[in-house]
Amino acid sequence: MKLASLKSSARDGHLIVVNRSLSHYLSAADISPSLQHAIENWQTCEQALHMLSDTINKHPHAGFQLDHNNLCSPLPRAFQWLDGSAYLSHVERVRRARGVDMPESFLSEPLMYQGGSDHFLGPKDTICVASEADGIDFEAEVAVICDDVPMGTNGHAASGHIKLIMLVNDVSLRNLIPSELAKGFGFIHGKPPTAFSPVAVTPDELGAAWRDDKVHLALLSTYNQALFGEPNAGVDMQFSFAQLLTHGAKTRALRAGTIIGSGTVSNHDETAGYSCLVEKRVVEIVASGLASTEFMVFGDYIRIEMLDPAGASIFGAIEQEVRSCKL
Repeated sequence: MKLASLKSSARDGHLIVVNRSLSHYLSAADISPSLQHAIENWQTCEQALHMLSDTINKHPHAGFQLDHNNLCSPLPRAFQWLDGSAYLSHVERVRRARGVDMPESFLSEPLMYQGGSDHFLGPKDTICVASEADGIDFEAEVAVICDDVPMGTNGHAASGHIKLIMLVNDVSLRNLIPSELAKGFGFIHGKPPTAFSPVAVTPDELGAAWRDDKVHLALLSTYNQALFGEPNAGVDMQFSFAQLLTHGAKTRALRAGTIIGSGTVSNHDETAGYSCLVEKRVVEIVASGLASTEFMVFGDYIRIEMLDPAGASIFGAIEQEVRSCKL
């Protein structure tokens, strides 16, 4: 099942069910007005949404033609956005760029921060930044949406709370982050609004690619029309989504609609490329003493997508351009 939210006057969007080819949709308003409402009432909404999904897939040209420009994030806002950092090759490279080592504890306990969740960008929305000097970077990730998770949930029970999966562009302003982290209280200015894929899908849509609570498919980042990276999201993921969810619920319950991100998808094998600019810059510095890859500037374009084994887009593509936004 593939769910999306149309832009509307309602801040939480208009819930729709999309066919597998991402070309047509049916309104789900009679079942639930929004995805947030649906995930809060998943036990009563899920079956009806699946029936609507079966209808649109049996009759793929029924309903309405889908314009991806009219989509907001599947959850245009959320009560909680927790982003992990499950790929240690990314953690090690980024920390190397800041001149700090990776503690051994990172092997057994995931990093996680709480990001701004009051406003997410749609998959085609502009990345609006005040200054190119801020060090603009994209970060391609995978994320899950859970239902209500009791405090202390772990193991197999945690896995059962994962209801939907989507892609992420967790934009970073690299030149603002070090000074914020130096204060010892996390960052806020270095993380502008996050963007999510056109649709969120149930785990069964991934078939055999969804196993061990990981997505075993390549995540494609195309930067200014050239393939920048295609690391496999199931490879080198130190902590599964169930483990990330367990970490998030260690001392508090997670309410329905909480989004948990994987962190930047990264493989130790550098031939797969990268899911952010800073990783490539670090590799260049180590090799030659100088980064030849620049951070993003106004007019740059990023596309983030994941394809199934047949080459079809699963989540649709995040396609964003960087533009100037004067303060």
